[in-house]
Amino acid sequence: MKKRTMIKLSLLALSITTAASVFAADAPPIGIAPVNLDKSSYVFDTAEQHGIKVSVLAKGLPRSFGMAFLPDGDLLVSERGLQLRIIHGATGANPVLDPKPVAGMPQLAEPYRNGGLHDLALHPDFANNHYLYFTYNKAEPGPLAEGQRPRSAVALMRGKYENGALSAVEELFASDFGSTSGSRIAFARDGKLYMTTGAPFGADAQDLKGAFGKVLRLNDDGSVPSDNPFVGRADVNPAIYSYGHRDQLGLTIHPDGTVLAAEHGPNGGDEVNIIKPGLNYGWPDISFGRNYDGPRISPLPVADKIEQPQLLWVPSIAPTGLMVYTGDKFPAWKGNLFVGSARRGEIERTGGLERVVLTDKLDDIRRETLLTDLHQRIRDVRQGPDGNLYVLTDGDEFAVLRIEPN
Repeated sequence: MKKRTMIKLSLLALSITTAASVFAADAPPIGIAPVNLDKSSYVFDTAEQHGIKVSVLAKGLPRSFGMAFLPDGDLLVSERGLQLRIIHGATGANPVLDPKPVAGMPQLAEPYRNGGLHDLALHPDFANNHYLYFTYNKAEPGPLAEGQRPRSAVALMRGKYENGALSAVEELFASDFGSTSGSRIAFARDGKLYMTTGAPFGADAQDLKGAFGKVLRLNDDGSVPSDNPFVGRADVNPAIYSYGHRDQLGLTIHPDGTVLAAEHGPNGGDEVNIIKPGLNYGWPDISFGRNYDGPRISPLPVADKIEQPQLLWVPSIAPTGLMVYTGDKFPAWKGNLFVGSARRGEIERTGGLERVVLTDKLDDIRRETLLTDLHQRIRDVRQGPDGNLYVLTDGDEFAVLRIEPN
């Protein structure tokens, strides 16, 4: 009797295991199937501007990350595979992606994980000096020990862009070697350059000797401004302007001079921060987010002497490029903040473009998500010299899109 019972229980357990395996095998994958941008343009309605036309200017820019407009309307695009590309006549009726990379880019180390070529920025006096700035992760030299993960430094580079080529490239600043993360750069009205670095994991963001998890402030030659908040302290990296940041993949200067940075939380807790000198933004000790397996990062999302985010997203939107619209093509959007989104709530192909209506004190009063029907990972957003918006996608299509009134 006992033997027959044991056999029945074993068969029952086997059937449950088999059923679970079949169910797991038949369960649909999480996410949305790849969506191809197979039309030359798309038309959408929006809440305040209403009709917009989204045109596909170019596709197939692998691992694209950043954009910068040249004065003549050509558009530079960085590929994290260490190539710089150009779209001729990007603001015109017939934009053309040059099949060849821009000549003169130095042979940088091969990218890994989030490494590679990142953001681009023209010097404020580009018309005269032709300086193009860019950031990238450079690998630590030497062989890796067994089990050691590769490390890299975030470097700021400058070269002269003339006649369609780059020359006289030099390194202006480099961090210590540590974790690999993306970075953004932007020039302020006073000519100072702000540069973001990330520290997604570990305690680097609170280490004031290192450059990871910080917003850095530099002169245009890579030197440290004498009025940086920690200048004169032997125990602090003088380039640091603010600290306690996780992964900052958006940076812009508001027309009023305010520095704004978009920061990834872990699972939830994405932020846009007003960057102020010498302040601590909390990571990794304080966060509105959760770990990827569910538990909260911190019991409370606020603490004394920790600067709170100006904007917050729960669940995550994976914020990327950042800009404030100042043009005349979209009167209803003037002064609005635009934030790229790679995905929402940890679901692939749910990215879009966030539009935030701000008051004169930079408080948000309305929000709208655009371009979700295209199911693209938005990596960057810029205002063109023609007053239209330009969006860079990173994912299945690696495309450049132009948004204009319909």
